[in-house]
Amino acid sequence: MGQPLSVYLNRRGQVIRVGVGTPRQTQIPPLELPRYGAERLCGIRCITTDLKGEAPSSATLTAMVLQRLDVLVSLNITGQGFTRRGGTATGYVETTYVAHLLSQPDTPWQVLPPQSLEVVAEQDFLDLVEGLEEEFRQDVVGNVVDLDHDRVIVVGLKTQGRRDLQFEQGLTEVRRLVESAGGEVLDTLRQNRDRPHPQTVVGEGKVEEIALAAQTLGANLIVFDRDLSPAQGRNLERQIGLRVVDRTQVILDIFAQRAQSGAGKLQVELAQLQYCMPRLTGQGQAMSRLGGGIGTRGPGETQLETERRTIQQRISRLQREVSQLQAHRARLRHQRQHQDVPSVALVGYTNAGKSTLLNVLTSAEVYVADQLFATLDPTTRRLVLPQTEATPPKALLVTDTVGFIHELPPSLVDAFRATLEEVTESDALLHVVDLSHDAWKTQIEAVNKILGEMSMPPGPSLLVFNKVDQVPSEVLATAQEHYPQAVFVSATDRLGLTTLRQRIEQLVTYAQL
Repeated sequence: MGQPLSVYLNRRGQVIRVGVGTPRQTQIPPLELPRYGAERLCGIRCITTDLKGEAPSSATLTAMVLQRLDVLVSLNITGQGFTRRGGTATGYVETTYVAHLLSQPDTPWQVLPPQSLEVVAEQDFLDLVEGLEEEFRQDVVGNVVDLDHDRVIVVGLKTQGRRDLQFEQGLTEVRRLVESAGGEVLDTLRQNRDRPHPQTVVGEGKVEEIALAAQTLGANLIVFDRDLSPAQGRNLERQIGLRVVDRTQVILDIFAQRAQSGAGKLQVELAQLQYCMPRLTGQGQAMSRLGGGIGTRGPGETQLETERRTIQQRISRLQREVSQLQAHRARLRHQRQHQDVPSVALVGYTNAGKSTLLNVLTSAEVYVADQLFATLDPTTRRLVLPQTEATPPKALLVTDTVGFIHELPPSLVDAFRATLEEVTESDALLHVVDLSHDAWKTQIEAVNKILGEMSMPPGPSLLVFNKVDQVPSEVLATAQEHYPQAVFVSATDRLGLTTLRQRIEQLVTYAQL
């Protein structure tokens, strides 16, 4: 055949797998290995043939690392030998290479000098394997991993039509999302492609690089900067051997952590179920290999259909409850309108400082933190504008809404329609912008895009640039030149609040005309 042969044996010496091809072409997916972990080897060794008479290539050694093989033995076949009865040619084994893993992260493997087949056959591989695993265990104990939080590698794909600055800003935002969800970002990997790979988003070589980096750094989660299809997620998990999630899943996890009220938890659960429904196949060991087609029908499919039916019923019930929540909030807004109390909604990109501004304006005690989506549940407080010579004191309601983000997941928009209606039903909007962020112009565009896609157009808005105390003078001058009608404040230092209250009064008066 002129092809290499790879044979896999367990520690009893039993052949468990035979493949035509190199170890890279015949490698066992990590999820199918009998043992897998940073502190031990998989319990399988590979004997492979090489027809070129060379030492194991980097691709072969990478396959050894990905599978965490006990040892890799490469037999160099000369292609010259005797002819058996029937005409089958058998080559001689000229030299033998032995390779195994190392516990040092900078040098993951070691290839021993070429030896004869007789010398290799006399070696005690079990003794070698036990010594290697003892070294791995010591290194793992010396680098204890906190299991309470995820150790994450972020992967970004830059496709045609996406500017470098936009791509890097998106990766920075994904890293912030991971940190807000309680994870630790260990590394960020990038790839340039004309279009995403239909099966794995990134190329085959990049998938191997991700798996190697995860093993080297001790990562337990891979996060992509774009949405993954259910098939792509399953393929990546099978090849890398770790959990793989996308940007939307990270946002949903943050929302699940931040939701405090019953309404917030209700909407988060609905968004999660709507997202997980098409990804049900492959979730968990019991259903990891189920699907449609010949050979998949039977009790397993019954279990899968039962899960689908249960989740669909739950989604239907939650959608009814969200509709009831919409009706309840509509009645509250109707009562406020009958009382002639104007309302103003704080909108803006996440972490722009909306909750901090609400606290300083109304003496509220909303939780604030330098995190994305630090607050999720809407909060409404009364703001009394001071009396002037021309106008008496005026009271209005200020509502802090959920923060927006670039490419807000559709499942969140649908689930939080009851909350987002606070924006469309308000008399006016305060669009809060974080001027200290490098991408503040892009964030303004993202918020305006989301507002423009709402079913009902919101009322008039006022741009409020926040955190002016953290920006250089040239950035402030640029913003003032492009947005001369905006208000510039610092909520933490209470700068510009008097001007802001005056502009709010003018805005509400204009909205009620």
